[in-house]
Amino acid sequence: MSTASGTGLGAMIRTWRERLPPSAAGLPVAHGRRAVGLRREELADLAGVSVDYVVRLEQGRATTPSASVVASLARALRLSTAERDHLYLLARLVPPTDGTISDHLPPGLQRVLARLGDVAVAVFAADWHLVWWNRGWAALLGDPSAAPPRSRNFARDRFPVDAGPARLALWPVTETDRDATDAAVVSDLRRATGRFPRDSRLAALIRELIAGNERFAELWATGQVAAHREDHKTIEHPSVGPVTVDCDVLTDGDSELKIVIMTAVPGSEDETKLQLTTVTGPGTSPTAATSSAL
Repeated sequence: MSTASGTGLGAMIRTWRERLPPSAAGLPVAHGRRAVGLRREELADLAGVSVDYVVRLEQGRATTPSASVVASLARALRLSTAERDHLYLLARLVPPTDGTISDHLPPGLQRVLARLGDVAVAVFAADWHLVWWNRGWAALLGDPSAAPPRSRNFARDRFPVDAGPARLALWPVTETDRDATDAAVVSDLRRATGRFPRDSRLAALIRELIAGNERFAELWATGQVAAHREDHKTIEHPSVGPVTVDCDVLTDGDSELKIVIMTAVPGSEDETKLQLTTVTGPGTSPTAATSSAL
């Protein structure tokens, strides 16, 4: 689309970038900084794309970003739902609507998440696709950027269809009742099919897991409908040893975003270990790249 009028895709991305202070995006502000808004390299890092791609978008040389890139840009730019939808339309894409799953994190939710500091937190979409995580999450479980974006799905990770490595937790994880958690995840996905009946990504995920994972197919056949709320896990962390945490799942309104928070009992040895993981830094697999999704 033409950017001559200042209303095209590139012009709007530039406008939204220049209006967003680094502090509002959770970035430190250097003394003597002249730029009021985000620099191109900062937006690229937050959205998980290259600086060159941001330049090409703003200059109108790239005009058809993928839906996943648009979702990442909307999160990085802290767009409202209406602004996000406008960005989708400028990119010639259909915005997520009622009946389809959204990966968008509203600005208010992003501010709340930023205030949690190093508490291990991640956000999943209604189909358990990972859309955001913080430094504490990467430090406790390993950096999810080691996995391709399509593979960052908790259900696909829990019910693999091949013998590949784990994608979302680089260290061994045990649970107090694995069968109950399995059943909860499957029934939560069935619940999502009622809430988002027109979502093609969710439908494709369920077809894939039914065909490729016997355990998932068995649980799916029960027809149970429920939501996944809490769990207890022990992570075998390579630097600090086993860490036992409470895993709570909060849901954000109509979008059914799942905010997963891992905490340890206050004053316990596990809490000390959990704090130490942030000192050792995000763990990565040998092939992991530096994450730009935090």
